[in-house]
Amino acid sequence: MTEVTDGRRLKGERRRRAIVDAALRVVAREGVGAVSHRNVAREAGVPPASIAYYFDGIDDLLVASLLDGCEALVEQIAAVRAEVTDNAQWPRAIAELLVRMITEHRERTIGEYELYLLAARRPALRPAARRWLDLIRGNINDGDDGDDPVISAFIAGIDGLLIQALIADEPPSADDLEPVLRFLMHPYDHLGVPSP
Repeated sequence: MTEVTDGRRLKGERRRRAIVDAALRVVAREGVGAVSHRNVAREAGVPPASIAYYFDGIDDLLVASLLDGCEALVEQIAAVRAEVTDNAQWPRAIAELLVRMITEHRERTIGEYELYLLAARRPALRPAARRWLDLIRGNINDGDDGDDPVISAFIAGIDGLLIQALIADEPPSADDLEPVLRFLMHPYDHLGVPSP
């Protein structure tokens, strides 16, 4: 009986995952206004009733999609962290991550940013959007010794770089982004003043 239960649970997890991924694709392609039970079900290849079975409503589905983006971000940061052996490598490593986000994962990045901005209008999404920020903060300096205004400025800089890159006719390269990130991470080096 356990095998049958585990098989059903696995099938249910795969179906839920397909629905969350489909919702993000619909958001990226057509905007949040196009997210409906019918459109997401069509995109996921599941019956429309499946949406109501797994999610309490559209906002619940959008929250799940945004939280899924948080988990993907954690995995991406962990992969970058594993590659970096010296603090001087961080600007290049982050530049390469951002380039992957705007080229290889462009659709997903657009969908996640649209949901992130939607949190300004839909309070149900705000905790998920704040979770995103908390995850980033927790991964800077391993969550220790962070100067909150500096970390806030860094996160705002990353958001700005991604949004500008998404609307650019020609996406920037890692070579384009690295000097900006180097400045965001080490501004005193560029300003010619001693570090505090």
